[in-house]
Amino acid sequence: MTKQIMVTGGAGFLGSHLCERLLSEGHEVICLDNFGSGQRGNIKPFGDDSSFTCIDRDVRIPGALPSVDRIYHLASRASPADFTDFPVEIALANTQGTRRLLDHARACDARMVYASTSEVYGDPEVHPQPETYTGNVNIRGIRGCYDESKRFGETLTVSYKKEYDLDVRTVRIFNTYGPRMRPDDGRVIPTFVTQALRGDDLTIYGDGEQTRSFCYVDDLIDGVVSLMCADDLKHSVYNIGRENEQTILELAHEVLDLIETDSEIVYEPLPEDDPSRRRPDISRAKTELSWEPTVPLKDGLQMTIPYFNRRM
Repeated sequence: MTKQIMVTGGAGFLGSHLCERLLSEGHEVICLDNFGSGQRGNIKPFGDDSSFTCIDRDVRIPGALPSVDRIYHLASRASPADFTDFPVEIALANTQGTRRLLDHARACDARMVYASTSEVYGDPEVHPQPETYTGNVNIRGIRGCYDESKRFGETLTVSYKKEYDLDVRTVRIFNTYGPRMRPDDGRVIPTFVTQALRGDDLTIYGDGEQTRSFCYVDDLIDGVVSLMCADDLKHSVYNIGRENEQTILELAHEVLDLIETDSEIVYEPLPEDDPSRRRPDISRAKTELSWEPTVPLKDGLQMTIPYFNRRM
């Protein structure tokens, strides 16, 4: 059945892939984006689709919004490079903006998915991280504007569910990569790929033994849509990510194996609050959503590199 669906942050990396997926399923999609980090080029391929509408607006700013059946709230800068330059915008998008979307969902009687993050676990002391782990976050650190505001956003969603019986679900998104990421995003895969394509040395911060679990964007979107569409859920929050864990040094060598380049690896000091390990426990998603990722890292990189090569 065709539904009216709003995607905040719909011109961003994840949001544009989600819009594309929903349009392919025959839904009417409303993209809400202020283009602070989202890119108009991301939504250009479906801009002429009569089922697609784009509203150029900041989610923090009051204003009438169209009635919808479902809301995916993805709006927020998520690049580590932005944590220093836009901390207030980030904090308010995840708190003030989230409250506005929750109120709108309540007014429309819409089902809502709130995009949280693995960053709510901070530098975890439990490994892998289950949804029940409460995290280890430095609220005053450089990442605090994002980590802690996402945590408070989760508190808001739980509160609206308890007090108003709102149908709102939370997805904790782990490291995701793929086409449409900004080359200057600051996250490790676009950084390594663009450095290798330019022939620059790949910069590793620390000794490279810190780990991440990298999920290809198509797998991630499958998980997010599965969460929205599921009925009679036993829980309200789900980790979505890839279980396989790589060190940053292993990732660097994988990129160098796939790109013909003279690049070498250089080392710089580790930034403040950089997590030492990050890996999701996705048992809940496997059991209750019948979801798990299928794209191996090498295959995902091979689908990602040509996008960055065209942008060079």
